[in-house]
Amino acid sequence: MSTTTRRRTLTGTALVATAVLALTACGSGTQVNDASDGLLMWTLEVQPDRLETQQAVLDDFTAATGIEVELVPVEEDQVAQLMAAAALSNELPDVISAATLGLVRSFDGEDYVSTDIAADVVSDLGTETWTDASLALTSDGDRQLAVPSDAWAQILVYRTDLFDEADLEAPTTYESLLTAAETLTGNGQFGITLATDPTGNFTQQTFESIALGNNCQVVDDTGDITLDSAECAAAVELYTALANDYSPAGTQTVESTRASYFSGQSAMIMWSTFLLDELAGLRNDAAPSCDECTTSTYLAENSAIVPLVTGPDAGDAAGSYGEITSFVATSAASPDETTQLIEYMMSDGYVQWLSMAPEGKFPARLGSADNGTEYADAWASLETGVDTRAPLGDIYDTDTITTLSGIASNISRWALTQGQGSLVGPMTAELPLAKIIADAATGSIDAPTAQQEMVDAVTEIANR
Repeated sequence: MSTTTRRRTLTGTALVATAVLALTACGSGTQVNDASDGLLMWTLEVQPDRLETQQAVLDDFTAATGIEVELVPVEEDQVAQLMAAAALSNELPDVISAATLGLVRSFDGEDYVSTDIAADVVSDLGTETWTDASLALTSDGDRQLAVPSDAWAQILVYRTDLFDEADLEAPTTYESLLTAAETLTGNGQFGITLATDPTGNFTQQTFESIALGNNCQVVDDTGDITLDSAECAAAVELYTALANDYSPAGTQTVESTRASYFSGQSAMIMWSTFLLDELAGLRNDAAPSCDECTTSTYLAENSAIVPLVTGPDAGDAAGSYGEITSFVATSAASPDETTQLIEYMMSDGYVQWLSMAPEGKFPARLGSADNGTEYADAWASLETGVDTRAPLGDIYDTDTITTLSGIASNISRWALTQGQGSLVGPMTAELPLAKIIADAATGSIDAPTAQQEMVDAVTEIANR
């Protein structure tokens, strides 16, 4: 099948249909793409404004190198099916951008990735310029599976004005978090609003973040389930106590938790970094409405960020839930041209890439070999927001910006670093831990029972 036929800009059901039809028309296996007429890059960043930004970066790359790149938007929930079809028809793209950690592991399991190209890019640009966490999560042993580009994370946001009034220390540990939640609950106010939706991935993500802060792991390097550990017992007990005693009753979702903090009902919230532009009053349909919010930026100016809540048993192994997206060079990629493309996206084009959504694209590569904070510094000046746009650095103080710019350094994930990534898919799809946490949050079961049910649920998935 010619490269001209391969260069088709199709999205949605049309792309799926074409790819599936190719299954019956072509044989299996992959081959290196002929880059004589350019490269093919699939992107999971499919919003029109983000496509426009990406195309501008690629146009600049073409002007600099003479290598043309066709950009094809692909919905994330379709990419696995499309990759299978493309592999069988020898039509894999050269590069996939914005691939999540789960997709990277899945692609590697299907032999779709070129670890040599990924390793070459990281080495060429300087291994030391990436955060250790981003490289660890995109590697399998000594194999670099992908090139990490950016990250978002689950963070704790708290009201500094209320903390100062109550003479409370920042909630950076299990102990200080629990103390603050207890102290600030009363007179119609809650210390925290915590996710308890049994059907929501947000609940499972929030618990995972708390658990990782105490080095509570689902599994060890040998594949044994470790949710029965003392570290996990402390995590379950803390989450259960916070949800039962210091958080609003009823099912708390991603929307209701945000609304509770924005209205002033709660003094703390655990949410993703995508909260930051809304917290700053830059989105009209999700704006702060607390009694003190006489200006659009009041809540942002009186909030602080904790990227990592550390438990008593964590030692140096504490982490926080987050997502890292990557550029993936496929096993069919044209090596030299693809290496040039990814290196350009992670250098000359990197700041423009981050500009698509600075509140959810924290740099995994903080700087260049010559300037170790080049990209972190540039990130702080990027405009974010929906109805109003402004740089986060104009709204949040220097300490907060410094904390945020290093957010990718704290990210960890269950099972991936232990080489047991196959657990992630079923756990995410079935959400067994979200259901159990919700039961504990309502008092239907106690913390020890919840912990044992978690062990049983993950053991059942592992034994399939």
